[in-house]
Amino acid sequence: MNDEPKRYHHGDLRRAMLDTAMEMLAEDNGWQFTLRELARRAGVSHTASYKHFPDKAALLAELALIGMDRLRVALLAARPPAPATLREQFLEMSRAYVRFGTANPNLYRLMFSADARAAASLRLKERGEAALAVLVELIEEGQGTGWLRRREVYEQTSAGWAHLHGVTLLTMDGLLGPDTVRSDHAAEAALQILLEGLEAEKS
Repeated sequence: MNDEPKRYHHGDLRRAMLDTAMEMLAEDNGWQFTLRELARRAGVSHTASYKHFPDKAALLAELALIGMDRLRVALLAARPPAPATLREQFLEMSRAYVRFGTANPNLYRLMFSADARAAASLRLKERGEAALAVLVELIEEGQGTGWLRRREVYEQTSAGWAHLHGVTLLTMDGLLGPDTVRSDHAAEAALQILLEGLEAEKS
């Protein structure tokens, strides 16, 4: 852990605190740090930190919102352009979802935590819906082409997200490996099975 306080430019206090909080969040202690510790690491006074974040809950909520935005960006970036098939797009975006969680485990857990929801329930819901809208769009397109089963779009999206969320958490915790499920490719197989469940039956 780097305990050296940082310097910040006038007017950048809020950004300095968020950047430092993201670094601390990535460390093993997750979000157990205090605002006083954060202020010291960021190189700002403890009292000045309250100007932007009245309490730790407000800070954690902001980190969770940033995480949702980053997840959306990661999903959009992973969607391959034409001539990739919708199936290929779905798989690449699903893999990107799991990669995002495993690369940012503490941030990912915070995004869906009771701590974050308690401080920013409505905003977090809106940002989460914006991230999942990428999946909604793909499912709508898949149904329109006859590639996916015709079901209520948001029900399919919920089922898909529940599956992805579970795979991500299990992968983060090291529970989708040969020691537990006797497979070196369990996560990839789970994504394939998810997709097969959504696909329309071929005549």
